[in-house]
Amino acid sequence: MTLMGNGAAIDRVMVHRLEKTVAGRALTVRRQWRPRPWWVAGWCLAAVWALGFPLVSHLPTHRAWGLSAGIGYVCAAIVAARLQWPRARTASLLCALVGAVVVPLVYLVLTGTQQSEVGVIERSGVLMLHQGTPYLEDPHEVADYTPYLPGMALLGMPRALLGADHWALRLLGDARLWCAFVFLIGLEGGRRVLNTPDAGRPAGDGRLSYRAALAALIASPPVALPLCVSGVDLPLTGLLCLALACAARGRPVATGLALAAACSLKWTALPAVAVAVAFLGWAHGRRAAVRCAVVASVGALLLVVPSAVLSPQPMVQQVLAFPTGRADAVTPADSPLPGHLLAELGPVGWYLAVGLLLLGALAVGASLLLRPPTGLASAAQRLAIGLCVGFLLAPAGRFGYLALPIVLVVWARQAAPQRPSRVVRRETVRPRPDADAPPVGVAHLPGAVAVGSVPGGESR
Repeated sequence: MTLMGNGAAIDRVMVHRLEKTVAGRALTVRRQWRPRPWWVAGWCLAAVWALGFPLVSHLPTHRAWGLSAGIGYVCAAIVAARLQWPRARTASLLCALVGAVVVPLVYLVLTGTQQSEVGVIERSGVLMLHQGTPYLEDPHEVADYTPYLPGMALLGMPRALLGADHWALRLLGDARLWCAFVFLIGLEGGRRVLNTPDAGRPAGDGRLSYRAALAALIASPPVALPLCVSGVDLPLTGLLCLALACAARGRPVATGLALAAACSLKWTALPAVAVAVAFLGWAHGRRAAVRCAVVASVGALLLVVPSAVLSPQPMVQQVLAFPTGRADAVTPADSPLPGHLLAELGPVGWYLAVGLLLLGALAVGASLLLRPPTGLASAAQRLAIGLCVGFLLAPAGRFGYLALPIVLVVWARQAAPQRPSRVVRRETVRPRPDADAPPVGVAHLPGAVAVGSVPGGESR
């Protein structure tokens, strides 16, 4: 009986171990094969989108990018479907990056093929170097207008200093490379501020590693296309990501500096100031919010005011009137968005679009006061909503502008800590008269972290 009992116990143990082994292998197989269809479908969808440009677009830059990127995305889909996972993911990312970013960017730069925005930035750098302001006094045609703030001219300085006599100088002086550089520096700076692990292995909760997610984001059409043909909104995007990361870590001065740099590029960065101030005010107190607002305002004024003093009328005409459709020249930003469709109805439609835009801005501002963002992801979402409202209701706009809020949301979700600690708002608790213990400023909750004591952050 004893031998039979021991044998039964051994059998149960062996069966249990076998079940665990089979279950573990089945889970591994599911983890290995589950992402494959999504990656293949994603690359196929990107290929269809890219290959449509040579068929429908009249712009040489878009046609060249679409052909190269379409081939790269098709190769990425084939590799993702055929190779063993997870090596297929790395190989497909490499194919997409080469086809959608490296090859078209080098080809367009060396052949001098570019959108008008690149020439505007490089000309503004030359003007800034020689006359201290990036604006022409008497613009006659669309290409003569500079609808950017003076900070954008700094990205055109390399062309003004290096020229374009040699292929290497043409490559190094192209404004698209410097726009992409600022974009990548902003994303990397945000990652370092947040201490996001930069590992080549998948995250523990099944998400992609930050490195793989960033590569997929850069290779995606919403980022790869503007990176290769113009790159105007990329530096703004990178600086906004950096500003939100600094705000999430409780660094009001660094947040203000990043916002000042962003606001010196395009006035569309202004909503980010309100979001960051509301976020810092909720999480780190009024003093941190005021410091951020003061640094951002003073920094932006120092970068913008000199050009405004030297050429006030051209700056107002080109930075404010031209993008909103009130200048003598017609802006090329004419995508059929709601605000533009209203503005085409005449003066009444234009004022109606502006009125709706102001109402949308008030609604977003009220949401920041009533329900401030409480984390990096929520702050990015709130900023993305505000930007989408502005882009959709502005009298002039382009579909490409919507890539900015997309990148903000995707990057924030990936760069945010995988398992963030509960952040408890600082509050002052008055001690009871009969309390024996000293007052506590922060509630003691399991896993709670005082916002002001985050490593690397600034306390109130």
